[in-house]
Amino acid sequence: MSLLTQALGHARLHQLAQTHQLKALMTIIRDQNTPRGDFVFYSDRVIRLLVEEGLNYLPVVNKEVITPMGVPFQGVAFEGRICGVSIMRAGESMEQGLRDVCTSVRIGKVLIQRDERTAQPKLYYSKLPKDIADRWVLLLDPMLATGGSAMKCIEVLLEAGVKEERILFINLICSPEGALTMLEQFPKLQIITAEIDEGMDEQKFILPGLGDFGDRYFGTED
Repeated sequence: MSLLTQALGHARLHQLAQTHQLKALMTIIRDQNTPRGDFVFYSDRVIRLLVEEGLNYLPVVNKEVITPMGVPFQGVAFEGRICGVSIMRAGESMEQGLRDVCTSVRIGKVLIQRDERTAQPKLYYSKLPKDIADRWVLLLDPMLATGGSAMKCIEVLLEAGVKEERILFINLICSPEGALTMLEQFPKLQIITAEIDEGMDEQKFILPGLGDFGDRYFGTED
């Protein structure tokens, strides 16, 4: 069984419904000729879809309300509080999408880069909400290749007291290798992604991918 097939069938790896709308949006942001303005606009649309889908995995409790017609309605309400944590710099592009859906949401930041001596991901900066251990965490990073940075960030969250089952990793595109490695390392983690790609090249870039998401989003391409 190929890694892609394994990833597609994994119970804790949730891919957005592959609708014509989503495929059209992903086609635009994957196109190397797409202008930055369009790249940002359509990426933001996909990010909002991802955040909305991520909220489906939060617990709810039954709640009864009275409608303007004076009739009771049996609904639900979210149980517990959430926060976002973006992996700098590309993950910061997803913060507004989270704020658009969850008003006044608290957002932490983590900077992780590869140590040139050890080639391992290293924590350089972390600023998290003080009560993060009591919250559900939406971890934000648009691209999941090897998963090294994301797994290091999850370790930071666990050390801060966050329960593993309360971490939802939200991303646009992932490689099957990276996703499966993360899910094996963290058996209670959930991943929500827009598309699972074919794999990575020798330099560990996702294929077919979309290039460097952060550079394209923030306009810092060479």
